[in-house]
Amino acid sequence: MPAEPEDGTDEPERATGGRAARRNRPVGIGGRIAALTGRGSAAAAAGEEKPKTAFWKEILLLAGVAILLTVLIQTFLAKVYVIPSGSMETTLHGCTGCNNDRVLVDKVTYNFTDISPGDIVVFRGTDGWASETYSGEGSENPLVKGMQTLGSLVGIAPPDEKDFVKRVIAVGGQTVSCCDALNQVVVDGQPLTEPYIYYLPEAGPARQIPFGPITVPEGQYWMMGDSRNNSADSRAAGHGPIPEANIIGKVRLIVLPFDRFGWVSAVDPQTTADAAGLPGLPDGLPLALGIMGTLPLAAGRRRALLARAEAERFLPATRPPHGWRRRT
Repeated sequence: MPAEPEDGTDEPERATGGRAARRNRPVGIGGRIAALTGRGSAAAAAGEEKPKTAFWKEILLLAGVAILLTVLIQTFLAKVYVIPSGSMETTLHGCTGCNNDRVLVDKVTYNFTDISPGDIVVFRGTDGWASETYSGEGSENPLVKGMQTLGSLVGIAPPDEKDFVKRVIAVGGQTVSCCDALNQVVVDGQPLTEPYIYYLPEAGPARQIPFGPITVPEGQYWMMGDSRNNSADSRAAGHGPIPEANIIGKVRLIVLPFDRFGWVSAVDPQTTADAAGLPGLPDGLPLALGIMGTLPLAAGRRRALLARAEAERFLPATRPPHGWRRRT
């Protein structure tokens, strides 16, 4: 007779194959899933041991990138400004305690085109200029000061007290004066056509303040507000023309409030009455963006043509003649 195992174990438990081994294995699809799940859990557990970036660090990183992009865009391309006063009524709306216009100022256009009569521009006033209705109220609190700076970047805080928005009336080398018998500004002997002029009833008679004649120095610009009896501009004592280096950019768009959203047209007052009020052709930034927008289309078409030519290299140029057989 066969000898019994000395350790008292049964023969089936020593077996490595056969029916006993099959009983010890996971059976069926459920068993296989369990086995796979076990291996996946082990892999996941091993993966959890790797260091992960904290959620708050990711949030700070994204916020930092967003702020950096905002600063770069508004420093070099375009920036939103608040209209702080009513000197440009009714083209641009602004007053103390009301829902002032927010405008998008294009900083790129004047790198490609000249500043022209009729352009509405934001500029930094010279030492003689002072804010008409707004004076900046700084804060010594670093947190509050930082929030004010961020607010000014996106146009939700008042602008710097030295920033102004006016319309270009005359450019360097031109002689400007006021007024002729019809209460019109005259440039180089020609009266201007200004359909945008507004007279604030509370500011007195609908008459312009006489001045000049004044010859604008080369490289400088004569600025006036559309609300002609409610604007402290180049006519005011100590103000005068603005150097080109002080001009920040051209007003392009009213972005807020939504009921006033729309493009701001530059009406050249030195043109005839028939041309006044008509928007000009796109220049500067819009034209450049239009050209840049066509480049991806052209590049995509070129890639498609190259891919097609590459595919045709592996295709027969013509179909074989009818009845043609390959020799063996």
